[in-house]
Amino acid sequence: EVIIHCWGLGADNPVLAIHDVGAGGISNAFPELVNDAGRGARFDLRKVPLEESGLAPKEIWCNESQERYVLAIAPESLELFKSFCERERCPFAVIGVATEARELKLADGDEFPIDMPMDVLLGKPPKTHRNVTRVARDG
Repeated sequence: EVIIHCWGLGADNPVLAIHDVGAGGISNAFPELVNDAGRGARFDLRKVPLEESGLAPKEIWCNESQERYVLAIAPESLELFKSFCERERCPFAVIGVATEARELKLADGDEFPIDMPMDVLLGKPPKTHRNVTRVARDG
């Protein structure tokens, strides 16, 4: 219902982008969401809503929970989006922000277990160079 309300606003839709959470969990969905806009992002792992306590950071980051979406909402539209969510009793959380710098940063408390260029993850991975020589077989 929340997405339908947002869609109904046409050009005033507060949702800038939406991505389903599937294979790879939010470790896939978050970077792809901002990469498609040519941005980077900073996410806070501890702001991810959890129904189960005691999950390790990699379990939170890679959890493949179904029926979830990640959305990009413009800061000036957040209150409108929040009002739709409250009206429909739809939980949501603000996990991070998009940045101009094309870097992915994942905070876990005071640490940053992920701090890397977006191109390495989703665009231009470093190339492996190998020196290969042929060895003649005997006999």
